Amino acid sequence: MYSINDLKTGTTFEHGGNPFIVLDYQHSKMGRGGAVLRTKLKNLVTGAVVQQTFQSSDKFEEIRIERRKVQYLYNDSGRYYFMDQEDYTQFDMSKGDLDSANNFLKDGEIVQFQYYKGKPINIDLPVKMTFEVTEASEGLKGDTVSAATKQVKIETGLMVNVPLFVKQGDKIRVDTRTGAYVERA
Repeated sequence: MYSINDLKTGTTFEHGGNPFIVLDYQHSKMGRGGAVLRTKLKNLVTGAVVQQTFQSSDKFEEIRIERRKVQYLYNDSGRYYFMDQEDYTQFDMSKGDLDSANNFLKDGEIVQFQYYKGKPINIDLPVKMTFEVTEASEGLKGDTVSAATKQVKIETGLMVNVPLFVKQGDKIRVDTRTGAYVERA
């Protein structure tokens, strides 16, 4: 059992029958009253972010989030299909369940999934992934009024702002948290 002193950023626990992860917390103690913990939590099943305040007497059930390698197979009509690499079972997720992760999925790619009570709940992408540029316009040499960037399309269909020297066929690294260009691979 966790107390409020155990809830730190990244801690997973069960509250009200749902798994949560702590995104941010602030511990405060005022005068003669008991300590309180103000938190920002993410529901691992629905993806909803909520703010919750806990009293010093509150207790929480710790949970175990299992991580497994899965292979992305294909998408069809807004559903994304995966195969577990341990037992070869297939499952699907909706575009809404994946948030923006669907912008970084390539056919046949091996990614990690978080499992809770044997059920896949969340995709866990690497921070940086490498993609091939499929469409790129020519950068104009004198076009540097603002930052010298242009938009290109990567192999998953996502549009990314990149420096002018990137051309079609280049491989680039993209930050999967923000969708921003990091470097040429």
